[in-house]
Amino acid sequence: MRFVIQVCSRADVRVDQKIVGKIDQGFLVLIGIGQEDTIEIADAMVEKMLKLRILPDENGKTNRSLADVNGSLLLISQFTLYADCHHGNRPNFLKAKAPDEAEAIYEHIIEKCREKVPNVEHGMFGAEMQVNLTNEGPFTILLDSDEVVRQPK
Repeated sequence: MRFVIQVCSRADVRVDQKIVGKIDQGFLVLIGIGQEDTIEIADAMVEKMLKLRILPDENGKTNRSLADVNGSLLLISQFTLYADCHHGNRPNFLKAKAPDEAEAIYEHIIEKCREKVPNVEHGMFGAEMQVNLTNEGPFTILLDSDEVVRQPK
């Protein structure tokens, strides 16, 4: 599983020109779900993300978590995070989980986040979306379950 976490002062997602999710200060998170990902991996990734101290304190140091600043989340499904570009110029997405299984895990991630974060917004799984954000810093972190959750082989 891969989370691309972008610290933002504002973000929104639109489907058919209509805003379906919008936040102010917090994280815009692009979520890629791989073939071997499970609910347990999703839970561990959410816990790690929510504990990250990547927001600035009063001295400008990255020392605060999302909870410390009462921040929001905007969660976007992004299967293209599993693009394989090793061969040729056209990526394949064979490492991404099948859509029906991925959607179930994505919905679980949304619900897990809502247990701990007061404002959780999200895009529409499988839809063509337009995502806008003001990335602060810019500050972007990649969490990969192969490094964060699973033990090295």
